[in-house]
Amino acid sequence: MRTAIFSLQGREWRGHPDNDNLDKSKVSLVIALADKAVLAPDDFYSQLRQDYPHAEIVLCSTAGEIFGDSVHEGSASVTAVEFDKTQVRSAIVNIADFNGCSLEAGKALVSNLMAFDELSYILVLSDGSKVNGSELVKGINSQVQDSIPVTGGLAGDGAAFKSTLVGLNAKPGHGQIVAIGLYGSHLQVSHGSMGGWESFGPERTITRSKGNQLFMIDDESALHLYKKYLGPYAEELPGSALLFPLMVRLSNGEEPVVRTILSIDEESGSMFFAGDVPEGAGVRFMKANFDRLVDAASAAANQTLTAQRDSKPSLSLLISCVGRKIILASRVTEEVEAVKEVFGDKTLVTGFYSYGEIAPPFARTQCQLHNQTMTITNFSER
Repeated sequence: MRTAIFSLQGREWRGHPDNDNLDKSKVSLVIALADKAVLAPDDFYSQLRQDYPHAEIVLCSTAGEIFGDSVHEGSASVTAVEFDKTQVRSAIVNIADFNGCSLEAGKALVSNLMAFDELSYILVLSDGSKVNGSELVKGINSQVQDSIPVTGGLAGDGAAFKSTLVGLNAKPGHGQIVAIGLYGSHLQVSHGSMGGWESFGPERTITRSKGNQLFMIDDESALHLYKKYLGPYAEELPGSALLFPLMVRLSNGEEPVVRTILSIDEESGSMFFAGDVPEGAGVRFMKANFDRLVDAASAAANQTLTAQRDSKPSLSLLISCVGRKIILASRVTEEVEAVKEVFGDKTLVTGFYSYGEIAPPFARTQCQLHNQTMTITNFSER
């Protein structure tokens, strides 16, 4: 496996000094993560296709780009991979073809990939504005065995939250969901996902909700209760909501997930989240701690190494939440540097800031939709 990463800033492309030498005609996978304004013009994809004539090329808009140990905006981070023994297959669906049903879209997306032997891993990159990430993950999990890891994320649109772009072997478009399947016994994939948020207050129960809209907690208005916990920060809603996500325990014994608040509805006393918040789930309020967010990124990196302590990965794909980027602000590079410190110079690091992260909470478990995490996937061939 040989890998190279490149960054487009302005009109200048630059490669990473630790890149492997590639035979472009043998590159089988290209992952292009870019600001929407960079990704949208026709010539962006056409240039990649010219450079890598035989590759599966997946494109995804971002809320920030990761290249090496740095974070950029308004750029592109492109990864090219030349596998020795791993086969690459791809699939794409559009949410519009399923009447907006993300569950059915998820089922259809991965069903074709499952038809081939020796499937080792699936990468999913999805539209982040038209697709319900929780339902998408349910659809995927209905088709994929626990033994096959699925990771990925929801495309971003900076801090605008208007529309996102995803594409496969063509100019990217709206509403699209891409899956990349990697096949063969020589591939090594490991993953880790951590948040670093600090929970406070008692665990309560969601007593009324619908999809991603939360109405009642312990039979009390969710918004009223939330404002009470926020104190003076309640005056700054909905912007301050990024600082205080919710921890949601979907069922007993299951690892809890973090849910970010997208908007509030004063009239109904409800809140909308970036993921489903089902009735009966346990919830606790959470708050940001800068040092713990950075420490969690390092912990996620170490989590990926537990299965392969003797070797560092060739490539590490980082998908972190836009909320973390907004909160960390000028300190955002610290979480990427923390990851790079764990892996060392031999691992090429690429990635993006997303509207949601997809990963199993543990090895050999089904994937979940996460918010506000640093989610890492490592790749090597043996």
